[in-house]
Amino acid sequence: MKRNVLLLNQDYQPLTVCSMERAFLLVFLNKAELLTEAENDEIRTVNKTFPCPAVIRLYRYVNLPYRGVVLTRQNVFKRDKFTCQYCGSPKNLTLDHVIPRSKGGKTSWANLVTACQPCNTQKGDRRPHEANLKLQQKPHRPTYLIFLRDHSGSMRKEWQPFLNY
Repeated sequence: MKRNVLLLNQDYQPLTVCSMERAFLLVFLNKAELLTEAENDEIRTVNKTFPCPAVIRLYRYVNLPYRGVVLTRQNVFKRDKFTCQYCGSPKNLTLDHVIPRSKGGKTSWANLVTACQPCNTQKGDRRPHEANLKLQQKPHRPTYLIFLRDHSGSMRKEWQPFLNY
């Protein structure tokens, strides 16, 4: 029972992904409504059977003041799909400042990329073109919705109507 469930706010905006157990509890305690059931899956007790949730919606609105993606090492790795942005290697990954901090580069979504140790060493304290390296994609700040859809571990087909705006 390791399936994830998409949790929506009262206004159908995606909030987060939670465990099946938590989602079932929210529905059972009448704090959320079941919008979509998981196909070919159910929760059984001794004398009852319940549908497994795939998408649930809270009955009460939850106000979230900040809905951006926090800049962390793991989130940069997730954005870059755990591959070096110079050579595509998935091994020995580190973070690299595209414009080095010593040359005025900031620690931001637009200046951080995932790089393997050899490429990071080759680049050193230079810009990519100075080290004969080329970025596979331009670094960007992911939106919360895109990040939730692409990096929640598993995108389920039941979630698509709620995540494709």
